[in-house]
Amino acid sequence: MNQQLAGYAPTPIAARMENHGRTMLKVAMATGQDLYARAGSMVAYEGFVSYEPNPPAVRQVAKEWATGEGAPIMKCAGDGLLYLADYGADVVVINLQNDAISVNGTNLLAFDAHLQWGVERVKGLAKFAGQGLFNVQIAGTGWVALTSRGTPVVVDCGRGEDETYVDPDALVAWSPALKVKGKRSFKASSLIGRGSGEAYQMAFSGQGIVVVQPSEDSSDRLRVRG
Repeated sequence: MNQQLAGYAPTPIAARMENHGRTMLKVAMATGQDLYARAGSMVAYEGFVSYEPNPPAVRQVAKEWATGEGAPIMKCAGDGLLYLADYGADVVVINLQNDAISVNGTNLLAFDAHLQWGVERVKGLAKFAGQGLFNVQIAGTGWVALTSRGTPVVVDCGRGEDETYVDPDALVAWSPALKVKGKRSFKASSLIGRGSGEAYQMAFSGQGIVVVQPSEDSSDRLRVRG
């Protein structure tokens, strides 16, 4: 039986964060290299790893995170291997190099605790449907892991002059340098989103990328009434 399961054993450590298959994240923990991870995402660990749900530092930064239950983040510290997952969602690992990314909070799985981060309202969108949109912006040099409900597509907005339009319920992340605005459309309502009547998209322009998942579940969004 061991030979039959050998193919599922973890590979040797090659980076701070890496995929184990499509839907699991492996993190090499070390003393002094703390991690913030989505609460409840730990599925296994080796060595000694401690957990602190919703620590004071997180509550201070994310006090306006509109989840109704506070910021769903735990602090992980220790030495060993940590395995994280989110109900079988695909895991996307990003190594920021003095860069930044803006992430839908429900698609944020884990990130290095030393990175700069904060919760912010996306500007220019509150007037649409009376709603505001909150995302998490992470900056610096370090590792970030995102989740996607299925294999995502990464669109390079800088390749052409046309704007890139995305259903907000399918949006995972984008480059903060991009310009963002909302757009209403009746003609596109049968093609984008699941509702009938008026459709609402987010338009991106400039230099940067947009990460889109093949899912339009509106429960995935962090929204509050503006």
